Amino acid sequence: LQNSGRVTYNGEGLEEFVPQRTSAYISQYDNHIGEMTVRETLAFSARCQGVGHNYDMLTELLRREKEAKIKPDPDVDAYMKAAALEGQQASVVTDYILKILGLEICADIMVGDEMIRGISGGQKKRVTTGEMLVGPIKVLFMDEISTGLDSSTTFQIISSIRQSIHILNGTALVSLLQPAPETYELFDDIILLTDGQIVYQGPRENVLEFFESMGFKCPERKGVADFLQEV
Repeated sequence: LQNSGRVTYNGEGLEEFVPQRTSAYISQYDNHIGEMTVRETLAFSARCQGVGHNYDMLTELLRREKEAKIKPDPDVDAYMKAAALEGQQASVVTDYILKILGLEICADIMVGDEMIRGISGGQKKRVTTGEMLVGPIKVLFMDEISTGLDSSTTFQIISSIRQSIHILNGTALVSLLQPAPETYELFDDIILLTDGQIVYQGPRENVLEFFESMGFKCPERKGVADFLQEV
């Protein structure tokens, strides 16, 4: 059996642009330079990738807030005013990503490694995500990022990713093993795979109704995520 088709990104063929500049793969392993601080790590990544459209998006965000007579976030407003100086755009984006990922409290602490004491495992995972968010990347593919983390830390990380993706108008495709109910509730859409085939793809709110129509009803006291993995 042979299948054929065409892969597009926002309606554009992959031969019409450089896909690697629009998406990023984030592995379950965190590889960082232990001697660098969190801020230095993100700033270095921003300089290597370029800030892309994120700076323009922050400018537009402030403009719309003022038009709607919404009081701008004082931190973001301060960052943008500081960016009036030439060459400060990368610094502004770095500081903003630190803020929305909850990394401000450890921004000037070394990341650390096996030999150097540094930030926690959950914070390292956020740094790994932040390295991609500071660039022009709009699509994140995240592979079992909860490996080695407890459910509380996983919830905090997914919550941070959700917030950043919604603010920056991006997309994140995240694979998780046995997510806790509160973590599962953070997702907008669900993709359920079995043997390489898509069983369900659509809004999280509709998944139980779909499987119930197929004759599979989730028990009252069972978590939805656990039920889906057992169907």
